[in-house]
Amino acid sequence: MPSLTEARAGASAAAPMLLGVIPFGLVAGAAPVSHGFSGWSAVGLSTLVFAGASQLAIVDVLSHGGSAVVAILAAWTINLRMVLYSASLAPYLGHESTRRRLGAAYLLVDQVYALSITRWAGDERADRRLSFYAGAGLLLWTTWVTSTIVGTLLGSALADALPLDFAVPLVFLVLLVPVLVDRPAVVAAVCGGVAAVVAAEAGAGPLSTIVGAVAGIAGGTLVDARRPQSLDQ
Repeated sequence: MPSLTEARAGASAAAPMLLGVIPFGLVAGAAPVSHGFSGWSAVGLSTLVFAGASQLAIVDVLSHGGSAVVAILAAWTINLRMVLYSASLAPYLGHESTRRRLGAAYLLVDQVYALSITRWAGDERADRRLSFYAGAGLLLWTTWVTSTIVGTLLGSALADALPLDFAVPLVFLVLLVPVLVDRPAVVAAVCGGVAAVVAAEAGAGPLSTIVGAVAGIAGGTLVDARRPQSLDQ
């Protein structure tokens, strides 16, 4: 049965992350309008795609004359990290029905993943996991779509006032806060961040996100694997 208490807990945990989500959503709404697309296009992207970096990649490709196929491939490439996220969450949600897992997949974003995996690490109440997840995801989705609508109304002036160079890093800096709780998490964050930056500077483009994810997972896993051995010595 859904737990309203857990849903509220999920929303409360996600609330501080709105500091990064709101400005990013405003830019995601303003950017398409500033490139000549309609406000409905911006809101449609936020509703269907619900992934800021991918939405902006789609707008960038289409605004420069690229085809819809190229735009979709660019968005998929950026969002390949969701494959890693979903695989990580599968052991926790595998008991849920297919319909519920598909709903969870729609709400899967970086913030929801970070909050859920941290919350569930020591929680055996499997029946309440999805409620926490939904509470966090629905708050973020509602805020994202609302911010996009406001961004479309304010238009290109907002895109200049809130440059993407500020909005995107803020989202992920806020995302780091709840997960940096031990040494493996810190090592994973550092390794992933450094690898992603190096890959981006080397010209990897959207694949730099995947490079960073793999490097972060590898670094965190190695440190975590060594921890029990050091405690036994």
